[in-house]
Amino acid sequence: MEAAAGVLSPVLRKLGELLAGEYSLEKRVKKGVQSLRTELEMMHAVLREVGKVPPDQLQEPVRIWAGKVRDLSCDMEDAVDDFLVRVGVGEGSGSKPTDMRIRINKFLKKTTTLFGKGKALHQICDAIKEAQDLAKELPELRKKYELDMRITSNAATIDPRVLALHKDAGELVAVDHTRDELIKTLNCEDGGPKEQLKTISIVGVGGLGKTTLAKAVYEKIKSQFDCAAFVPVGQNPDIKKVFKDLLFGLDNEKFSDIHNTARDENLLIKQISDFLVDKRYLIVIDDIWKGEVWRSVNCAFYKNKFHSRVITTTRNVSVSEACLSSGDDIIHKMKPLSDEDSQILFHRRIFQSEEKCPEDLQVVSREILKKCGGVPLAIITIASLLASNQQVKQKDEWMHLHNLIGHGVTQGEDIVKDMKRILSLSYYDLPSHLKPCLLYLSIFPEDFEIEREWLIWRWLAEGFMQHEKNETSLFEIGESYFNELMNRSLIQPAELNEEGTVVTCRMHDMVLDLICSLSSEENFISILGNAEWHAPNLQRNLRRLSLHNIKAKCRNHQFDSTRLSKVRTFAVFSPVTCDWLPSLSSFQFLRVLDLGNCGSRESSSGISLKYVWNLTHLRYLGLKDADVCELPMDIGKLQLLQTLDIRDTSIKELPSSVVQLRNLICLCVDYRVRLPKGMGSLMSLEVLEQVGVSSSPHIVEELRHLTEVRTLSVDCANMDEDLIDTLIKSLGNLHKLQNLRIDDGGRLLDRMCECWVPPPNLRSFDSWGGPYSWF
Repeated sequence: MEAAAGVLSPVLRKLGELLAGEYSLEKRVKKGVQSLRTELEMMHAVLREVGKVPPDQLQEPVRIWAGKVRDLSCDMEDAVDDFLVRVGVGEGSGSKPTDMRIRINKFLKKTTTLFGKGKALHQICDAIKEAQDLAKELPELRKKYELDMRITSNAATIDPRVLALHKDAGELVAVDHTRDELIKTLNCEDGGPKEQLKTISIVGVGGLGKTTLAKAVYEKIKSQFDCAAFVPVGQNPDIKKVFKDLLFGLDNEKFSDIHNTARDENLLIKQISDFLVDKRYLIVIDDIWKGEVWRSVNCAFYKNKFHSRVITTTRNVSVSEACLSSGDDIIHKMKPLSDEDSQILFHRRIFQSEEKCPEDLQVVSREILKKCGGVPLAIITIASLLASNQQVKQKDEWMHLHNLIGHGVTQGEDIVKDMKRILSLSYYDLPSHLKPCLLYLSIFPEDFEIEREWLIWRWLAEGFMQHEKNETSLFEIGESYFNELMNRSLIQPAELNEEGTVVTCRMHDMVLDLICSLSSEENFISILGNAEWHAPNLQRNLRRLSLHNIKAKCRNHQFDSTRLSKVRTFAVFSPVTCDWLPSLSSFQFLRVLDLGNCGSRESSSGISLKYVWNLTHLRYLGLKDADVCELPMDIGKLQLLQTLDIRDTSIKELPSSVVQLRNLICLCVDYRVRLPKGMGSLMSLEVLEQVGVSSSPHIVEELRHLTEVRTLSVDCANMDEDLIDTLIKSLGNLHKLQNLRIDDGGRLLDRMCECWVPPPNLRSFDSWGGPYSWF
């Protein structure tokens, strides 16, 4: 239901464009489109209210009706997009309304009407008829819910209290004492031989903080060891990737390219064992679900006598027992927080300290905490829900939430079900524009570390953000969406930069389980993993497809081209051979193509982008680390492309047609990649990363035209005096610049300090030698 409400917004906006006076629609079509838009607006209002109610509390006819509206919305948007692309108008995210009118007027000079008897007209007329039928299907639905037309502010920033909860695991409530006790055990301060390998297995249900505790111990003592690694496993692991992650963690310089090499499991085990043979190591294997996975990983550990230590975490008691190999190994069973610690954590999230909790809320807060059962994830989720909704001082709202929780978390077999119910309260409380953004995160595998900026670019490509009347850019709106989800603790910070900005995030596996379930129900994202489809109804059209942990025996004959025709996102998160991937010609409405997580480069032929020019709806092309040698010469035909990432590929130069990508907002290359002349025409660019002056000296002059750029990184090695002067002048024209990195600056930095005035919004300025102190 919530996905249905979310996908209606872009459809309504695009139908509004079709009704603009400049289109001169035929009367019967214009009347039909107007009728369709009116019906969809009413449906949208109803669905926003329906989306606040869990599916199990809705009548079956309502769920069926909402599902039909969702499918209609997707088909309607496909039809409108296809039409706009055919007539050469298209939707550019960076386009201003005046730009659209100019382009429309130019087209009108060539034709008297935009609609004929073609495919687009039939698609739209069919959608109009279907919408009218849906409107009649449940005539009482609008009366059942009051329409909610509230406007949600987009000015969110990350609550510093959220970052404080994740900044240092050692500072979290009740962690420091348990951490120190485990360290004493690992150091054998209670007796026992110190020199042999010792293992501690941390076991407990989801949400109790097993990973947090393991991370706290790891960070506290890792400096005492020759090498250390923290490796997540998850429910459906790719064991070869686990081994490669382990090698990379132990020595990221020596094994920097390990993920791009072909190795079988036996060779990887030997490589790990050989590396550990003469070292004192600390290794954390996090979130093990099956005993056979542990047995495979354990084979790689060389059992030396250098005081090495291993920590495992699991939800399964039998798995924790399997992790014990000697009488000195121990199992640590996680316990819920005490009442006192629960209150400290709860009030710290909302009020910054327990003392600041108003007296009239103290009783109800204790009642809420009883239902949280001492589970940290439940406590933080409920506290974040109250804090985000600004209901801190409203006792009635607290009591209402208390009643919604139900019986609360029980310490029995139903704890997962209870936690899911509590987490779902936060989900259904989200405004409709945030629900698709959160559901989209189910496209990533478990334990995947997600780059914040690249997540926002994908949201943008999907059309989840819209321009507002003010001058706020779509990316800034996306940042606000990200911050709102962070504030509600539905996503967690993973890495912060020196300025305290979240660089990467991850999801708690219980939150991921919830949104995967919701996404599957809504046919929002379909996942193919372990040669099985994770979708409730394979007869539905696929809208977004993600490949996880594909086995070699799973061949591409499973891809039916008719089922791929309406896919909007295709992402790969598994090592696959090139002949396994479906042909790009199968996609008709693809917006996001991400082949940057294919892993190893096991094919000599490389990934073929032969038909990429035919993906006229493509907005995001992610090839980072992919086995790609060149881009097609006609890539300039992708007029809607917004993001192009070719970092760490074998591509040596960009085709000259790249300068035709007038809607390109983000371009990431490698310093050695040659850029074509004419880059100054890409005036929508906001991000330009890893540009090499030595390979493309003309970019120095052309930068002055890229006035929308806010993030820029340039390698300025071996620049002559003339180029230095030109670059400084060009930088002086970039008034929106926020992040600047200059590599190998040398004389350039001295000259900049003399005559360059930093733009007012500059947040960071890094040089090759580290942060540059400007002021």
